[in-house]
Amino acid sequence: MYNATKSQAARSAGAARPNAGPAPSAATAQKFLVIPIIILILAQMGATGDNGALSLATAALTSDLGATTAQIQLANMIYPLVGGAFMIAGGLAGTMLGWKKTFRGGILLCAAGEIVLAMAPTMEVFIWGGRVLVGLGASFMIPSVLGLIPLMYQGRNRTLAFGAIGAASGLSALLPLGLGVVMQVAGMHVTFLVLAGYFGLAFAASFALPAIDQPREKGGFDAAGVVLAALGLFLLLIGLSGISSWGLVEPMAAAPFTVFGISPALPLAAAGIVVLAVLVMVERRVEEKGGIPVLPSAFLMTPQVRAGLIACALTFFFMGAQSILMAPYLQLVAGWSPIAVGAISIVTGVPTFALALGIPKFLPHANPRHVIQVGYVAMAAALGIMALSVTKSGASAPLVYAGAFMAGVGAGTVSSHASNVVALALPEREASQSGGIQSTMRNVGQALGVALLGAVLLFGITGTVRSQAAADSSISSQVTDQLVGMSIDLGSDQTFEDQIKGIEMTDSERSELVGIEADARYDAVRVAYAVGAVIVLLGLASTPAIKKFSRDA
Repeated sequence: MYNATKSQAARSAGAARPNAGPAPSAATAQKFLVIPIIILILAQMGATGDNGALSLATAALTSDLGATTAQIQLANMIYPLVGGAFMIAGGLAGTMLGWKKTFRGGILLCAAGEIVLAMAPTMEVFIWGGRVLVGLGASFMIPSVLGLIPLMYQGRNRTLAFGAIGAASGLSALLPLGLGVVMQVAGMHVTFLVLAGYFGLAFAASFALPAIDQPREKGGFDAAGVVLAALGLFLLLIGLSGISSWGLVEPMAAAPFTVFGISPALPLAAAGIVVLAVLVMVERRVEEKGGIPVLPSAFLMTPQVRAGLIACALTFFFMGAQSILMAPYLQLVAGWSPIAVGAISIVTGVPTFALALGIPKFLPHANPRHVIQVGYVAMAAALGIMALSVTKSGASAPLVYAGAFMAGVGAGTVSSHASNVVALALPEREASQSGGIQSTMRNVGQALGVALLGAVLLFGITGTVRSQAAADSSISSQVTDQLVGMSIDLGSDQTFEDQIKGIEMTDSERSELVGIEADARYDAVRVAYAVGAVIVLLGLASTPAIKKFSRDA
């Protein structure tokens, strides 16, 4: 299952197995360590719960800090963007400094970030202070979770442990419901302070992790690789996320600058792709010289590893779709309360937990390829149901809950095998380091979901309103001219009326524009869901590379 370059194969044969620690005895191999996996699940739940809290805070951010939809989109995306950019470095740091140290350091950074979020006086501080800190914390904490598992668990226990971490996304559904109650009773600021306290408890619990034998990597730190990976991912994702507010080609009013007269969104994304291409070439040279690359060739050259990483990315792409489409729409358009939106997470979380943990436990011989294929189809079906739940004035609650339940089915099914598919295709050394790459792909997937579907949503609303207004003979050219350069936020009819109140127009023109915007909003949300479903289904093309587990795992 593992095809590496000659140098990689030589290093793997000589170094991979020793880095895994001593082989467990037969008695140890049969015993599943419960306390460590609970601690790791608590950390994983905290990271997921933070994103859930942000989704619940959509209305509060709008009212308390004056956030626009584009700023909410950026706030949703900056955590996975920063996390994705630095998680490869976090994974490498774990192999050199020790997974426990990076785990605890990441938890403390997350706690500090939550405090900044609670105290933020403006959206700029909220985004570039709090969200960046939480993203940096996750870049050390989450790879450490995935890096500790191969060292503490072997065989079927490892499969079960990876499934339990996938199930943490389901367990974390308990947090949004509780946080929704806190937010509705005490407000957004107290809610983020509660999360800071949660990370404090996780930090204290981390000292109960068992001692592990983890030899440290002795090679030099690949600083060039870390810088290139972070810069490339940041440029790519910030460029894609800027499409909705900066413009695709023609710059909009919110564009911070232009590149040869066009929007900076696509040039930044293209620059990111170029930097990532340079990263691949640099890392190849590092590996040929016997160094420790942040991106080993095995992750690019092994088909099963690529398929597993795509599965990690698509699961979180799907979550990004929910965070930018479902939660904002229900709060800003349909008027659902934070508690009502938080309750949806239970509907999603129960099947996520049951399947992510239950499939490895009760179907240990299931073909992982078929499992992941079923998961993709279920996720696409969930997005289709969510699209049908949208109405022009709100949402159909039964369809919202049905879509949420199917979302949990899909996410839990894919999560049950995605990480183990990667780990089993690699030698032990790279399997342990793969935590950083897997986490990067998760965060990149989530950021792409927010960026791409957010762009489809906001670009669709804005573009449709402009074109329809220009084609409507009852709306004057003076009014349509003032719509040029304006990015229209996702919101209710009243929100749109407030946004255009500075434009001089007659009451009939205003009424007509509101009707156009309502139709545009309805169509754009449904199209965004459909685009998400198509992207998830494209993941099926990677699954033939996934092989059935050939050993007891």
